[in-house]
Amino acid sequence: MEPREAPHTPQLFGSDTEELKPLAERMRPRTLDEIVGQQRLLAPGKALRRALEAGRVHSMVLWGPPGCGKTTLALLVARYADADFRAISAVLSGLPDVRKALAEAEINFAHGRRTVLFVDEVHRFNKAQQDAFLPHIERGVIIFVGATTENPSFELNSALLSRCRVHVLDAVSVDDIVAALQRALADTERGLGAQQLHVADTALRLIAQAADGDVRRALTLLEIAAELADGQQIDEATLEQVLADRTRRFDKGGEQFYDQISALHKSVRSSDPDAAVYWLTRMLDGGCDPLYLARRMTRMAVEDVGLAEPRAWRMALDAWDTYERLGSPEGELGLAQLAIWLAIAPKSNAAYMAYNKAREVVSNTGTLDVPMHLRNAPTRLMKGLGYGKGYQYDHDAEGGIALDQQCLPDALVGTEFYEPVERGLELKLREKLLALREARRQARKK
Repeated sequence: MEPREAPHTPQLFGSDTEELKPLAERMRPRTLDEIVGQQRLLAPGKALRRALEAGRVHSMVLWGPPGCGKTTLALLVARYADADFRAISAVLSGLPDVRKALAEAEINFAHGRRTVLFVDEVHRFNKAQQDAFLPHIERGVIIFVGATTENPSFELNSALLSRCRVHVLDAVSVDDIVAALQRALADTERGLGAQQLHVADTALRLIAQAADGDVRRALTLLEIAAELADGQQIDEATLEQVLADRTRRFDKGGEQFYDQISALHKSVRSSDPDAAVYWLTRMLDGGCDPLYLARRMTRMAVEDVGLAEPRAWRMALDAWDTYERLGSPEGELGLAQLAIWLAIAPKSNAAYMAYNKAREVVSNTGTLDVPMHLRNAPTRLMKGLGYGKGYQYDHDAEGGIALDQQCLPDALVGTEFYEPVERGLELKLREKLLALREARRQARKK
């Protein structure tokens, strides 16, 4: 089906100032077939594509990384639905702008036309601003399309999410970005075809890799390279200038951040030092605070390595201290060594599990009395009341342990919280603890 062009969006598809627009804007796809990537959502026969081609559009939230096609898809939603397109940015707009856009949509609705209201960076709107859209979505005044790089589950309120379908867009692959670059080089109307540039396939892949899943960024890099090119050839020297400052996708407070720290922690837990040092380096490369990483790896030493290798705890603190003393970049080597050591070390969460079990028991059993023989007796009155009576001083007992001495409250006698694993140092701790517990059971029977 060839979609009808929305009559109220001429600035998007043809203009007297077209040549003044950046290459990425000029090459923006005008049909679903021109979109690169997103085959999971937009391949022929997929549900979203069938709905768009039939003009049956719904309110939606588009979640994906920068440059993956969220804005383009919103434009095409309006075009395929033969609806007016209105865009606002949550970064630049406030509640008055939202009300103005909704008022315009109301006028359209009264005249029998639909309006696609595109809200870029919708996660930046607060709850009151998000709530303003709800009645208009319910009545069909607007087809709401929100774009976000953040997890909607955390950033958008449940009322808005319940009225929209969330579509997850992926970062665009290197091969798909190369295809977009080749199209731009060949297109004489909107692209760089008139310049007849010669770019090797290897050079296009370098640009695509540097774009890191962002088609817009790739086209911008190509445009810069074309401007710097000597004649009609984009050579290696030109690419070195253009790609000198390559940055990776990383949001210090968003989805990328939490995904990557999760990957680092789970790589350590899975005893994969190669993956651990990779994710650590990715986060440092993205601008993560090294002291945050030092703190999190200290947590890993306590939670996941535990008593199977107690030296890991000390090493974590030493690496933390090393970074504070040396700073960057020398101190980062200490963090890298720590990540490798934690990954290789034997693992045990037995102490962590014992603590959690004890917390649950404390929460469920309330304020149980301390056994009388364990209580402190600093005064004559307290001694007279039996405080401390019958206490056995373990150093005077045979073997240094008073095996028949009860230390837990009466209601919890026999409860076991700590279960050592059969790895690392805890293997020996386990042997000792099992023998000690059996000796105590025998002593209690007597």
